[in-house]
Amino acid sequence: MKKTLLLLPILLLTTARADEGMWMPQQIPALAPRLAALGFQGDPRAFADLTGQPMGAIISLGGCSASFVSPDGLVITNHHCAIGALQFNSTPERNLLKEGYLARSRAEELWNGPGSRAYVTVQVAEVTAEITARLDAAPDDLARARLIEQRVKVRTAACEKGGLRCTVASFFEGARWFEIGQLELQDLRLVFAPPSGVGNFGGETDNWMWPRHTGDFSMYRAYVAPGGKPAPYARENVPYRPAHWLTVSPQGASEGDFVIVAGYPGRTSRLQPARQVKEQLEWSYPRTVRRNTELLALLDGISKGSREAAIKVNPRVRGLANSMKKAKGVLEGAKRSGLLATRQANEQALLTWIAADPKRQAVYGEAVARLEALQLDREKTRERDAAFSALSAQSALLGAARTGVRLAAERGKPDVEREAEFQQRNGSRLREGMERLERSYDPAVDRAMLRYALAEAAALPAGQRIGPLDVAVGLAAEMDAAAAGKAMEGFLDRLYAGTRLGDKAVRLALLERSPAEAAPGDTFVALATALEPFDRQLHDADKTRAGARSRHAPVYAAALLERAGGLVAPDANSTLRVTYGTVKAVSPRDGVVYTAQTRLAGVLDKDRPGDGEFDLPAPMRERLMATPDRSKHRFADRKLGDVPVDFLSTVDTTGGNSGSAVLDAQGRLCGLLFDGAWESVSSDLLFDPVSTRSIQVDSRYLLWYLTEVARADHLLAELAVDRGTTK
Repeated sequence: MKKTLLLLPILLLTTARADEGMWMPQQIPALAPRLAALGFQGDPRAFADLTGQPMGAIISLGGCSASFVSPDGLVITNHHCAIGALQFNSTPERNLLKEGYLARSRAEELWNGPGSRAYVTVQVAEVTAEITARLDAAPDDLARARLIEQRVKVRTAACEKGGLRCTVASFFEGARWFEIGQLELQDLRLVFAPPSGVGNFGGETDNWMWPRHTGDFSMYRAYVAPGGKPAPYARENVPYRPAHWLTVSPQGASEGDFVIVAGYPGRTSRLQPARQVKEQLEWSYPRTVRRNTELLALLDGISKGSREAAIKVNPRVRGLANSMKKAKGVLEGAKRSGLLATRQANEQALLTWIAADPKRQAVYGEAVARLEALQLDREKTRERDAAFSALSAQSALLGAARTGVRLAAERGKPDVEREAEFQQRNGSRLREGMERLERSYDPAVDRAMLRYALAEAAALPAGQRIGPLDVAVGLAAEMDAAAAGKAMEGFLDRLYAGTRLGDKAVRLALLERSPAEAAPGDTFVALATALEPFDRQLHDADKTRAGARSRHAPVYAAALLERAGGLVAPDANSTLRVTYGTVKAVSPRDGVVYTAQTRLAGVLDKDRPGDGEFDLPAPMRERLMATPDRSKHRFADRKLGDVPVDFLSTVDTTGGNSGSAVLDAQGRLCGLLFDGAWESVSSDLLFDPVSTRSIQVDSRYLLWYLTEVARADHLLAELAVDRGTTK
């Protein structure tokens, strides 16, 4: 494919603050002086070329980041990013989630299952004019939102005619739009993942914490059709041959070293108005902590004693626990730092700056007040809206029924007029979702989770009730808890007795035929049908607010950017970004110092045989005890006197960066990013240039493990590691 140089003029004015910023690749050349000062030895312009080195090797897994590390499509990412593949291939008799996996040959590599994807970004073009021109001609906010959606769909379809998977994404609160084309690899296979006693060593106790001793690494291989084109899984497929791959460094990263990270960060909220941040801190994050605590207890009670159920709920449990602990960290950090007060003061300073100039007042004067009004309007029904959304989110069967009912309503429309989720381009994804339920659906779990969601809906006050749900279940606002509980249990008995959606064939039939034909008389389909008008009502209300927001949020962002007067990174939005910093210790509070690196000696110190979170696999424990002096090992850090495990750096990252390639000053892969330090998770809302630290696993730990424990000589050979090189 022809190389695409991206040198777009995105606010290239002055130097950036500290090391803040999840930068668009095309912004990196403007950061050349800062990168050079920190020790970068390459050409910053290389990061603006998405089809060159190193960016051509960086990929997204749709929620995690990864990179190619061999010419035969070998992919490296985090262990926790491989949980879905491990769960899909696990059984009670062969639990890969616990045991890990190593394919000794290509024939032993295991398909990750339906829906597993890798995306290689190969082109980006700005399409702001195509999306935003003449929007004010729309008669109302709902029409405005629909016009934006239609333009996005038209651009997406045109982009995908070239065989790519495309996204049209907004930046700077909708002030700018970019069309992103990606190569979509549809056949990923599990090559290597260590046991959970290595890949998840420390469990939830150590999650978001430092010091850390987790071997959070795993490997896939991408496959394509024999002709080289992306294709769904098939036994005859062959390894993908990427144009670029990263060299894995046997020298890792040590304190003071420069590092640069490329990946796909999820979401941040640094450019959002203070009122939205207030709601996150006072409602959204506390709600996450409360609900996830309750749901985790519920899942623990159901799956205890059942190895099959424990395997099926493992990814959900990991996700709930991770988001809960992060939410706690954000709340604690916000309280400690006075984050909300700072955001409110910053916004007041912005308003003062706007008011000081009549021209600025004319352009920006109403934006903050308008956005606050929209936020307050949304907050009026947030409990009801969240409770309704939770119904199909908690129950896999209700989610499947909703998909069938919604698809039936969309099927007769021209493709460009369908809701994006139900366009033809997403047909294979809908099918794969229905298929993958086969490995994750458990009737007892599904019922318990739906029971929880129904209880939330039953507790809603008068005026915020979900009318059709009340009718279906037999609920009312004035009911006491005992009466509501009795009504819910009877309803659930009837609901699960009258469905066949646990059968994959019936679920798949919903994608081809009307619900009445595919699942006649099915109770879940009947419930989804009854809820559909209410679903549509909430959907249109959200769109109306989105249309109104598209009038004011870009103006607000423009004011922020003009006042900043410098090079500014847009909020993360799951698109390819680059961030940089140094390996550096930190003192998060008085009397406490976090060193920059941890060692294998610390792994053995934490080992507690029989403890599920700190229980090393026997081969790992035996190898560590047999080699107490590792100071001269070829993967040792001479200053540490041991093989390094994890390290801290000042790079600016967030969720979605998991698995991101950490590159050294020469562009070699020296680690994988997998977490953030507890004290800095609130940086999603307000960046802290002093205490922010991300956590990475050192490449030397991976290479040591492959050499000394896994004995994976074939992978070491494929990585072309110079085994005699040490630091």
